[in-house]
Amino acid sequence: MTTLTETTSALTGEYILDPGHSRIGFVGRHAMVTKVRGSFSDFEGSGYLDADDPARSHLEVTIQAGSVESGSGDRDQHLRSGDLFDVERYPEIRFVSTAVESAGDDTYRVAGDLTIKDVTKPVTLDLEVTGSALDPFGNTRLGLEGGTTLNRKDWGVSWNALMETGGVLVSEKIRLELDVSAIKRAA
Repeated sequence: MTTLTETTSALTGEYILDPGHSRIGFVGRHAMVTKVRGSFSDFEGSGYLDADDPARSHLEVTIQAGSVESGSGDRDQHLRSGDLFDVERYPEIRFVSTAVESAGDDTYRVAGDLTIKDVTKPVTLDLEVTGSALDPFGNTRLGLEGGTTLNRKDWGVSWNALMETGGVLVSEKIRLELDVSAIKRAA
């Protein structure tokens, strides 16, 4: 495996996300004492990495909101309901980058527009290149991980319940996590 700094020019190119080897997920607090993790199993994405001039890079990701999974069938149904993601009315979550800049060795800051429930707000993802490798099929793979923290209420995902002891059942602050493998398209 090589890192980006070892072969920057060789990694420049168009990429497509490999959903079978990637995770797009989230973490939020439940009852203000534990963390609940979830992820989306149905998504696609593509982008362009210019390792020599990151400003020329871009990324687009579309997530099927109904593919949310948290390890609890009842909770997953609630996440899909009108209380939270309302997947019947808003089936997709989208991210489209607006700017990419280097933030240090093998690290990028990707600004973009995140759309959830037809509400679009700017967010910034901090992404680290975890390495690159040539897979057994001759494909160049690029690993990226990182994310951002956001307030779910900014996108209208605002359902909550007060607890008898004070506080709320679900935190407003949610950590969006990305751990992705991207395959370089043949030139």
